[in-house]
Order: sequence, then structure tokens, then C-alpha cells
Amino acid sequence: MIAEPLSPRFPNARTIQAENVNIGFILEFSSHDEATSRLADLPALLASAPHRMMFFAGASAIIVSMLWWACVLAGGYYGFAVPEAPVPPGWAHAVFTQYGMLPFFIFGFLLTVFPRWMAQPALTQRHYVPVFLGVFGGYLMTHVGLLDNKPLLLVGLLMMLAGWAYALSVLGRILVRNGARDRTALSCFSALALGFCGLAAFAAFVFGGSAELAQAAIKIGTFGLLLPIYFTVIHRMLPFFSASAIGPGYRMVKPAWSLPVFWLLALTHLGLELAHRPQWLWLADAPLALFFLIHWLRWQPWKCMRPGLLAVLHLAAAWLPIALGLYAMQSLLLFSDSAISIGRAPVHALTVGFFGSMLVAMVTRVTQGHSGRPLEMGRIPWLTFILLQAVVLIRLFAELAQNMALWLVIAAFAWLLAFLPWVIRSIWIFTTPRIDGKPG
Repeated sequence: MIAEPLSPRFPNARTIQAENVNIGFILEFSSHDEATSRLADLPALLASAPHRMMFFAGASAIIVSMLWWACVLAGGYYGFAVPEAPVPPGWAHAVFTQYGMLPFFIFGFLLTVFPRWMAQPALTQRHYVPVFLGVFGGYLMTHVGLLDNKPLLLVGLLMMLAGWAYALSVLGRILVRNGARDRTALSCFSALALGFCGLAAFAAFVFGGSAELAQAAIKIGTFGLLLPIYFTVIHRMLPFFSASAIGPGYRMVKPAWSLPVFWLLALTHLGLELAHRPQWLWLADAPLALFFLIHWLRWQPWKCMRPGLLAVLHLAAAWLPIALGLYAMQSLLLFSDSAISIGRAPVHALTVGFFGSMLVAMVTRVTQGHSGRPLEMGRIPWLTFILLQAVVLIRLFAELAQNMALWLVIAAFAWLLAFLPWVIRSIWIFTTPRIDGKPG
């Protein structure tokens, strides 16, 4: 996720216009031939780099996943009809945000940086286009299937698994050629392999397997797939970005022991969850909260509040110790047989708070750098990042509110409101050439 250096060439007037006015206004004044040419060139443009097509898929999924879920919640609260999903809607929401929406960005990132990390040739279209077709095509089909069409849901899951397996084979060959010496790559690949197993477990449930398989898939998605990849990436990249921006006054901290200790604690948490021992999760979660707090403090966030692109990375990382602290608190309440419950506040502090905030922070950085734009946060990304913090607080408050169902609806639509400007801007960038004229 190392951004390319900014081109010295200043963007022309047309570029500035494209960045600052409504997209529909531009299209209105484009000729019919030009618009047709753009549409004809779009597939080749998207396929010009793995991050383009995967980030395009991810940005689209941010709206698709939450729009479906918001409609389900609103239908339940206000009493209007929504096509009945072939599986429990809450489980589908958890699975397709964890295995559908967020992994698009992960695949786009890893298919780009794996060869760079291990000094190997960049991947070609035959390596990453099949991943896009399988995972994104399957994802879209599953969401049609959620509208009361189980056969399409099954076909979509099989397509997603096929695309995921192909990605593992591509990345695995790079790792093998490296002798698995790159610990960051090995950690990310291990998490992706666990993710494939989790998605396969959910597919087995949809095909008629035990409900235990679906519950296991949801737990694996959080602590076996997403948290390991997110932490692995920021462990490598956040100190690097900080040192690059701050200079000699910043000391890079990324201890070699961090990843082994993290994996030990994360797998302990996952094992206890799969064994249905929530009252003992504090044995892993309290150390994890302390582990994340120590790393966050050693990354010296007080030195990294400028520029904005760096500040949001550190602010997003602050959700890690908070979320794991809530997990530990919840487990200790169960351990002590307390009547107090904080419900699903811990998981949403982690997923919406950390995963969502870090998504905006990191993807904005990559989008800026790999489109030839200045490495700056910008008004729209800042707006989304700030609104997202409000969404987290609304979602956490919903667990304690008397009218929880209403607050869940508010939180879901607030997510859509927060992300929509960022998604529109991102899709515009992913579907137009780099402003510096470079390929990719």
C-alpha cells in the first residue's frame, strides 16, 4: 500500500473540474461519442491494475451490503414487506460484510503488494481478473439470492469460493518462491486461508449443514480473517508511513515478536468462541487490549496528527484497544454472572469502529497515490471519516437504548449517509484514468 510519489505535473483545468463538480454535470456536457468511448474503454481501464477493479468492487459493496441490511431492519421495524432471505438475515449480514464487502479491498491490496514485498514481478491480468469475476460476480449473485432465491445464493457462494481459491493459488505461488520468509505476507496468507475455510463453512450451512457452521463462519471472519490481516498490515505500514511523514524525529516500532504473540492471542479467542466459552474470553481479550494499547502508544500518535492522511490511520487504530477492552469487559461480566450486558457493542466497536475507520484511512491513501493525486485527505474523505465515528457511537448506543430496533435502523442508514459521498468519489476515480497520465 505504498503510494507512488506525486507527479510534479500540475493537473490541468479539466482535471480540477472533474474533482470539484458533480459527475452528472460533466457527463451532461460530454459528447455522445466521448461517453460511448469511455464506456467501451471501462473494462480495460478497470483491469489495468488489481487495486482498480477490486476497490471498485469494494466501494460498490459498501452500499449494496448495507442497503440490503438497512431495508431488512426498516422493514422489520416499520412493518413493510422485504423479500425473505433463505438464511437468517443477521447471519447473512455478518457473513457478506466480512467475506464480501471488506475482502475486496484486501484482495486489491495484497494482489498489488505481495510481489513488491518479495521483490517479484507484478501480477498480470490473468492472475487477478479471475479473482474479481469470481468473488465480485458471486457476491452480487448472493445478494440477488438473498431476495428469496436460494439457488442463486448457493451459486453465488460457489463463485465466491472459486475466486477466493484462485487468489490463494496466485498469492501462494509468490509466497513459495519467497520461501515464506516474509512474515507479513505469511501472516496475511494464513488469514486468507482461514477466511476461505470460514466462507466454505457458511456455504456448507446453506447447502443444508448444521447452524453451527454458520456461527463458526461469523466468528472466523472476525478473529481469523479480518483482524489478523488488518493488524498485520498496519504493523508493517503504519510505522513506515509515520516515519516517512515525520522524518528523523520519529522512531519506527514494529517488533518481530508482535505477529506471533498476536496470532497466539487471536487464535485463543477464536478457539474459546468456537468452544462456546464466552465467559473465558477475557483470558485472551484483556491481554489483546493491552497488546494493542502498547503498540498504539509506541507508534506515538501525538506526533502524527499531521498530515491528515497520517492522522486518520492513528485515530482509526485507537479503536483496537477500545474494542478489545469492551470484549474483555463483556466476558468478565459473564464470568461474574452479572445481570449487566453490553450486547454486541464489542463486535461493532471492532467492525464499524476499527475496520470501517481504517478502511477509509488506508483506501483513501492508496486511491490518492495510485491515481496521481496529492497525498492529502480532502474534504469528502474527512467528512466520511468523521461521520463514521458518529455511526459507531450510534451503533454502540443502540445496545443500551430502550428502542433498540429503531436505533439499529438509524445506524444502518447513517452508515449509508456517511459513506455515499466517499463511494461516489472513489468510483469516479477508479473508473477514470490517472490524472498524471501514467498507466495503472
